[in-house]
Amino acid sequence: MSLEEFLLNLHFDIDKASVPNWEVDWEDAPLPYKLYNGLPEVPFSLEVPLTLEEQEPPTKPDLRKIGHFLWYVYGLTQVSQSVFPLDPTAKTANRVQSFRRFAPSGGALYPNELYIYLKIEDLPVGVYHYDVAHHRLVLLREGNFDSYLARALGNRCDVSACFGSVFVSTLFWKNFYKYNNFSYRLQGLDAGVVIGQLLEVAKRFGFATGVYFQFLDRALNHLVGLSEHEESVYAVIPLSVEPTIWSTNGSKIDITASELCRELPAIQPHHYVRSKRVKEYPMLTKLNEASLLDTTQSFRFIEATESLNFDGQGEPLPQVNRLSYDLASACRKRFSLDMDFVLGKVSQIQLATLMQEATASFSYRNDLDRTYRKNEPRVSIYGCLYNVEGIPNGAYYYDSTTHELRKVNLGDYRLQLQSGMSLDNVNLIQVPLCLHVAGDRETFRKALGYRGYRIQQMEAGMLVQRLLLAASALGMGGHPLLGFDANLSDQIYKMDSQGKTSLIQVPIGPYRQRPWLKGSLHS
Repeated sequence: MSLEEFLLNLHFDIDKASVPNWEVDWEDAPLPYKLYNGLPEVPFSLEVPLTLEEQEPPTKPDLRKIGHFLWYVYGLTQVSQSVFPLDPTAKTANRVQSFRRFAPSGGALYPNELYIYLKIEDLPVGVYHYDVAHHRLVLLREGNFDSYLARALGNRCDVSACFGSVFVSTLFWKNFYKYNNFSYRLQGLDAGVVIGQLLEVAKRFGFATGVYFQFLDRALNHLVGLSEHEESVYAVIPLSVEPTIWSTNGSKIDITASELCRELPAIQPHHYVRSKRVKEYPMLTKLNEASLLDTTQSFRFIEATESLNFDGQGEPLPQVNRLSYDLASACRKRFSLDMDFVLGKVSQIQLATLMQEATASFSYRNDLDRTYRKNEPRVSIYGCLYNVEGIPNGAYYYDSTTHELRKVNLGDYRLQLQSGMSLDNVNLIQVPLCLHVAGDRETFRKALGYRGYRIQQMEAGMLVQRLLLAASALGMGGHPLLGFDANLSDQIYKMDSQGKTSLIQVPIGPYRQRPWLKGSLHS
């Protein structure tokens, strides 16, 4: 199977993309976090702040603040136990225990890892791994790597003015063991959700950020000590509190990954994953190999697309102010709803605030857009609405530039969408807002090849996290779903004529509290 065909099946016909007769070896499951052995450790304070209401002034952080930042981004925040009956008549039930984080993840498997290059007082300058299990840093490589990192980014960021840079990686086996080849799609979305959470937390801590999706992969994997057949960096996010040059042009000098790798000795730090029988994942390996960038001459821009033109009538939404909320509280309340939705009426103010907040907070500095140009968002929101105050039931496109709903089709699509779900873990009859984050079918791959696919998934994940946080702040809940029929939703929204496709489905609405035992993991 060609990589092009594989990605097409991954989106529209997952059975053709998966290994047949796949059986999950639950007894040999990997840990949901990576553990390094025999390396210097730097513990963080466990006394994290319980509110993040206002943005802090930009000041260079100390170790304590970095610990708080990383915990809110990706730390273990909660342990929960839920009970699921085997069947409605059974007298016994399954008890499921899980450790949760503020960012959602498919199956709570968290395939991503965080590494951070830090230059702060009272800490050796170097590259660290964020040890989620123990809330601490593990030193992987000591030294100042400003020049190395700047060149790996194509000299498009003044790394010397940044106090740190976060590397978001994907450890392939962590969710391949369960989801098979479908994990490739999940890994990009999960990485995007983590990035979206990181950017929102950074705002509260007064950190300036930018996201680099294009870099010399082998050079950064070499810096961190990753085996690219096992794990690879997906995004780099520099952090700064000082005036910093965030350029998208870079230097004209061609830099190659092999040149940089020769500057540093290889490191192979030992880590523990628990699995004894790690299976091969050849399609993921091939796709990762095809996505690697070996020279800075390969870096590309995504040209701005024209605004969509809809023949349907526009439904203006009420003008609302930006949502002001305590991020910590919204994070604590957020969880992925299953059968917890309760049908209720959603007001126009709630809908307008949700849409505006998600799209406004999504705006971010990146290396795909040309500087000083108006760039339309590459991912957008469609929705099948039911029982929304003053808005006819139907399928709509949200136009963020005019803050309007563009009518595509009228009607109640809940049963139709329910029929397209691969699992009946959510009752869409109880859901007033079934949203779909959509993107271009071909633009990314034409400009960026196979790397463009995973970047598109990451941007979709970033927007999803903004939707979930805004919904939580408004007293509603959501559940990102990939087990849906993209062909069906594309037909409902008439996306073929727009060159778009549905990337992920996110039902949002009121909910009842779930019967579970849970406890927070902070002092």
